[in-house]
Amino acid sequence: MYDPTKAYTDNILEIIKTTWDIPYADISEGIYPVIKKNFDYKEVDHTDGIGTKGYYYWKENNYYGAVLDALAMNLNDLALMRAIPYKLQNHIMIPEDDKNIVIAIMMCMAMECEKREIAITGGETSVHNNMDGMDISMTVSGFVVEEKPNQFQSGDWLIGLKSTGLHSNGFTKVRELFPGTLSPEFVKPTAIYLDQIIELEAKYNIHGMMHITGGAFTKLKKILPSNCDINIYRSIILEPHQIFKEIYKQGVSDEEMYKTFNCGTGFILSVSHHNVMKILDEYDNADIIGTVVPGKGRVRIDSMFSGKEVVF
Repeated sequence: MYDPTKAYTDNILEIIKTTWDIPYADISEGIYPVIKKNFDYKEVDHTDGIGTKGYYYWKENNYYGAVLDALAMNLNDLALMRAIPYKLQNHIMIPEDDKNIVIAIMMCMAMECEKREIAITGGETSVHNNMDGMDISMTVSGFVVEEKPNQFQSGDWLIGLKSTGLHSNGFTKVRELFPGTLSPEFVKPTAIYLDQIIELEAKYNIHGMMHITGGAFTKLKKILPSNCDINIYRSIILEPHQIFKEIYKQGVSDEEMYKTFNCGTGFILSVSHHNVMKILDEYDNADIIGTVVPGKGRVRIDSMFSGKEVVF
């Protein structure tokens, strides 16, 4: 039976307090945590959750994977702003009231946040008895030391960073194609690229970058000048995982594949040609996947599934 008093709140407070020792802010306990920042930079917030993928995490009792996914969806998008995350608020939604599950989720979250010097400053747990899965949503705050434009430039080369699989997008389609199926592929957490991006940004001038999530490769148009095109070609290193090939065999078109799924590439960097090999020398799971050329604002993809050209 649902207990609206949430008697485990004190347990959660003790858990999140383990994340408060961060260099970016001083946090003190009150009715709600009180935050005094130790920096004077501009800030950016980002909110996202795990969505339909939460159905599989709930069925598999995989709370750690769910936490990693929720973090990844926020941290990878903050990377586009070159932002350093320092605090978060969370919203856990579950279909039944279970103190042990809530505490397990919060312990996983606190462990990851403590490693990354991110303070958990509050949250909410809600029970939805009409859900058949779970969701974890987060709002993560970060600060930007130096604002830079995020835009592809003509003459740039594109470097793709390999995904771990489906990540957290396209699961509505997955449930439609594989009803009732549970697979290890459905609970592989999204790769977190933020640390990698911050490290690269400190060494090289990255002109543009995009996290390949909802909307997949159509998102590239958001930072593509109207007088440029992107040409994406095949990569042996970033060949689509088997799960994408299985989805394609279900009759999903090339266009829908690249509009819905990452197809093996989770993050894309746009850099000058003289930085390409330096970056590739540092990372095994990366490869050249295309170029930015004069054009009309189009994204052209040489499909890894059929060889046909897909144009957005």
